[in-house]
Amino acid sequence: MTSDLQNALLIHNPNAGNGGSSRRKQLDDARRVLAAGGIDAELAETRGPGEATEIASRATAEGRQLVIACGGDGTLNEVVNGLAGQQNGHRVPLGLLPGGTANILAKELGIPWDIPRATQKLLHGDVREIALGLATPLEQPERKKYFLSVAGAGPDGMIVYSVDLDLKAKVGILAYWWQGAVEVMRYKYPHFRVIADGRTIEATLVVVGRTKNYGGPFKITTEADLYEDQFEVMALTTQSGFKYLSYMPALWMGKLRGTDGVHFYKSDSIVCEPMGDKPVYAQVDGEPLARLPIEFKIVPRALKLLVPRNGAARPVEKVA
Repeated sequence: MTSDLQNALLIHNPNAGNGGSSRRKQLDDARRVLAAGGIDAELAETRGPGEATEIASRATAEGRQLVIACGGDGTLNEVVNGLAGQQNGHRVPLGLLPGGTANILAKELGIPWDIPRATQKLLHGDVREIALGLATPLEQPERKKYFLSVAGAGPDGMIVYSVDLDLKAKVGILAYWWQGAVEVMRYKYPHFRVIADGRTIEATLVVVGRTKNYGGPFKITTEADLYEDQFEVMALTTQSGFKYLSYMPALWMGKLRGTDGVHFYKSDSIVCEPMGDKPVYAQVDGEPLARLPIEFKIVPRALKLLVPRNGAARPVEKVA
């Protein structure tokens, strides 16, 4: 229940998903819904990259009882890093109002895209403890980042690094589709080592999933579970751009599992190492991270998450 979450901070990225004035009106409506439910939500708008992390970090120091993020996956990732990075023992629950390009977690939890309706869902939600992924560039450990939904290395990392941000601001997720079409034939698909639980695969793409949803209409790590202390990992081994294209119908129909050259397994720790001179890039929650080598590991009970009761994720024991 949310009866003890009365002092909230609503962090909004006004640049995410072409929100503009129409989203601000929806947020005013959302704050009225929250107030009617006994939650006083102060609005804090971000002005640039990284600011959501700073605001969320201050929220824990100020003793807030709830932080609500309104933005896309990048904004949510910043807020998660501000909350999970705190070491003062006060862990503030996180709620989500979708307002960006992909909104993977909103899809995972069955949160409506309409902000006032999503707010009603949060009012009748429960707080759960979940694990987070932590991605650490082994040559630049100071750049480590928590991630909530999905990380990857290989062509999806290159797409994230290369996407035109101005185009993304104008057309949203279509900018990633365009960049993907560019990269599928331009990218060289270098192999890199994927080491997990004593096994090694030479892969050209790795998807490290905490959620079933990947981006757009696609679901890749369909046996991932937010409430498990594990990732589901998908690895592709081919170096052929044409082969990558041949996987698209299977991906669209949700039938990648069992396809030749596609490997799925679960683990709580994965290390990805380069095998040659060509750089391989990684992304976390759709944001650029760094070049390999990178370790992805599970951090149990790293975040309190406010989950709608009829969300898609399975229920677990509530957190007091």
